[in-house]
Formats: sequence, structure tokens, C-alpha cells
Amino acid sequence: MANMCQRKAKKVIVIGGGDTGNDCIGTSVRHGAVSVTNFELLPRPPKSRGEDNAWPLFPRVFKVDYGHEEVKSVYGYDPREYSILSKRFLDDGNGNVKGVETVRVEWTKVDGRWSMKEIPGTEKTFEADLVLLAMGFLGPEQKLPKGSGLTLDARGNIQSVKGKYQSVSDSQVYLAGDCRRGQSLVVWAINEGRMAAREIDEQLQGITHLPATGGMVQRRWDETEKLMYEAAELKAGA
Repeated sequence: MANMCQRKAKKVIVIGGGDTGNDCIGTSVRHGAVSVTNFELLPRPPKSRGEDNAWPLFPRVFKVDYGHEEVKSVYGYDPREYSILSKRFLDDGNGNVKGVETVRVEWTKVDGRWSMKEIPGTEKTFEADLVLLAMGFLGPEQKLPKGSGLTLDARGNIQSVKGKYQSVSDSQVYLAGDCRRGQSLVVWAINEGRMAAREIDEQLQGITHLPATGGMVQRRWDETEKLMYEAAELKAGA
């Protein structure tokens, strides 16, 4: 991307936010883009927590990251365009992108799920010489869970028993990582994989000594009581 930006001043559009979108924004600035615009499909977050986003949930609030600060410093504006949907890429007749056709969208909650609809009359074309895609995770592939009869939750993830890693629809299927909790960090995937392994081990063996969250071995009370009884017997025999 460095050569593409430096060879000719580029009007850059970054589609998608999050950490990846922010990195694309900052990198574009440093490589000499003439302008940088960032498309966010979701609405602009509020400045403070909403009623449905109380502590200890992750705060869904408006934030300014380093990439946004760099655009503000160099170009004098925040690069983000919210509630905007990319409809079509335009080319210059030589196979090069020259713009993106967009439309504004409105989000409403229907039966507990967010629904998006386009707003007529808000169509707009943005000029672009370079478009970077930083679009996020929308859920697990649907072919496997639907073909296996697994139940999905309201977010499209495979639903597990509350507080556990076992599927609600098949006791022989265990879930971990993004397919269960949605997009998240790799450390969560590692942790959930270990916890799912504990549940599988316990189902097969009737007991498990595999590490739990934090690396600690969790012991059930009946198991602890048995060990204490055996220790007392050994002490008495000695």
C-alpha cells in the first residue's frame, strides 16, 4: 500500500472500523494520502453508556483512536462517516477504482434484533483512488450449524447452554471462540477452547483435572471430601 499511496496522491476510503479500520486510516495518512474517509455501517456511538450498556459490559461509547487523531491533525477533520452503506464501486474505464456509490441507512430494533434499512434520497458518490476493506466478523458460517440442526442465538452465533460450552440442541457438540461468543480476541478463543475441553473431559471421564480459567485446577466438593477422607485414613494408619 505504501507504493500505491506515494506513487500518486490518493483519495483513500476505508470501509469498516475497529482496530483494522483504524490501522488502515493511520497507515494511509503516513503514506501520503491526499484524503482519508472511513465508512462505518453502524450509527455513531453515544458519548456515554446507554441504558442497555451498563457496567460491567464493554462500554459502547464514542472513542477517538490514534488513526482518527492523525487524520484530524493532518487534514483537520474526523474521517468517519456513520450509518453509511457502500452500494457499488465505480471504475475509470481502465480497471481502476474512481469512486464508491453509497446510501445512508437507519437502524431500528425489531423483536430484540437490530434491523437496517436504506434511507431514500440519501445516495451519494465519494471519489476514491484506493479502497481498503476492513470489514468485521458477521458470525459463523451458517452451512455447518444449519446442516447439523444447531440452534442459533439472536446474533447468529451457535447457542450454548447458559454459562457452559455445550450446545443447547445437541449434548455431544461443544462450542468455543467466535462461533459461540461472537467476534473477540484470540485470548478469549484460547480460554474458551480450554474450558470446552474441561467439559468434554468431565463428560467422558466423570471428572476432570484440566486447567480452568487462570490455570487453576477446580475441584468439586465431593472430590475434595473424598481426598480429605483418604488423607485422614492414611494418617490414622500411620
